[in-house]
Amino acid sequence: MNKITPEMIRLYDEYTHVTLDRRKFMDRLGRLAGGTAAAAAIAPLLEANYAQAAIVAEGDGRVKAATVKFPGAAGEMTGYLARPANATGKLPAVMVIHENRGLNPHIQDVARRAALEGFLALAPDFLSPMGGTPDDQDAARDMIGKLDAAATVADAVAAVDYLDGHTDATGRVGCVGFCWGGGLANQTAVHASNLDAAVAFYGRVPDDSDVPRIKAKLLLHYAGLDERINAGIPGYEAALKAAGVTYTAYIYDNVNHAFHNDTAAARYDEAAATLAWSRTMAFLKQALA
Repeated sequence: MNKITPEMIRLYDEYTHVTLDRRKFMDRLGRLAGGTAAAAAIAPLLEANYAQAAIVAEGDGRVKAATVKFPGAAGEMTGYLARPANATGKLPAVMVIHENRGLNPHIQDVARRAALEGFLALAPDFLSPMGGTPDDQDAARDMIGKLDAAATVADAVAAVDYLDGHTDATGRVGCVGFCWGGGLANQTAVHASNLDAAVAFYGRVPDDSDVPRIKAKLLLHYAGLDERINAGIPGYEAALKAAGVTYTAYIYDNVNHAFHNDTAAARYDEAAATLAWSRTMAFLKQALA
């Protein structure tokens, strides 16, 4: 069996978040793995595998889910909306923000998990302005890199507004984002004054000058081995404390960036993911009550 080393995981993180250069990634992986054949065998273990069984399967009778359309900042957005099938009253709402691969089966699964916890969960497709998320992960990453940052934040604010006024929602709105979506969760907290709570999983931090604009309560999850993202933690915490923002931050030792994504076998850590998710649900239930 091919052994996946920390260097390989760091290389994949650099490829998927910085260079987006597949050929260079495979060449360097080949040098680490000992050849092109070994690299070809290891690469699928580093990447997400959406054929893996969902934690809450599509079609689970406990959840009602459907694709919806809603107004974005400058055009129509699509998303995946899930709620508990047995809900009889209004629900607190949560926006689930995808990683840099767009709205895929894994994020739909996460939305269903949130629905089972008693939330109206919307997972927007932030690639809607470019025609929607493609099946090809590399193509999706390339498209994410071409999004206009300000326009994307505006679409996130529009999604919060949609949930805020939804007939099935209480008017209490939170968000949870992962990786690229963790960064967008932080930005949504800066720009959406009607956001009540935000959870960022290993997300890029906002500029210090923007932190005083945050009104939402924050929960921040970080991976202990994630040097790229963790470099921003000290400055972010200092700015949050100076601004008087209510927040809690956790660092999960000896786990990698994307440790919550159970479709990425090499980086997923079940214990850390389970703990972080339980903390997330408890936090959102309290903040959105």
